[in-house]
Amino acid sequence: MSSIIPIDLRYTENHEWARASDDGLITVGITDHAQQLLGDLVFVEIPEVGRVVAANEGCAVLESVKAASDVYSPLDGVIVEVNETLADNPELINQDPYGEGWIFRIKSVATLEGLLDAAAYQALAAADEDDDASSLANPQLVG
Repeated sequence: MSSIIPIDLRYTENHEWARASDDGLITVGITDHAQQLLGDLVFVEIPEVGRVVAANEGCAVLESVKAASDVYSPLDGVIVEVNETLADNPELINQDPYGEGWIFRIKSVATLEGLLDAAAYQALAAADEDDDASSLANPQLVG
């Protein structure tokens, strides 16, 4: 499974991406890798505008035919806009995760510098795939 990882974005270990805009807002969505793992999305629970969120706080939920998954805020901030289109078209996240499939925008005084760059996220996603592929074939002994 090959994922698209734009080099101009920042990423979290939870598979969210963040893009800073000229207006000071940060757009957040899930990565191509994450949407591939989830499969076809059937429902998106978007956060409320005005909600104050902390970094790594779950603030949205994605439901696919396979599972439900939280979406975490990459930074402390206030949610100022949500992608209302996802209510009727959750598949936009599958079709265009870095464009029309964005989930919310936050206003934050924090910068994206503390998040993963594309190379670091690529390594994380590759390790993720290795874990998924080998977990059943090579059980780990714990003791």
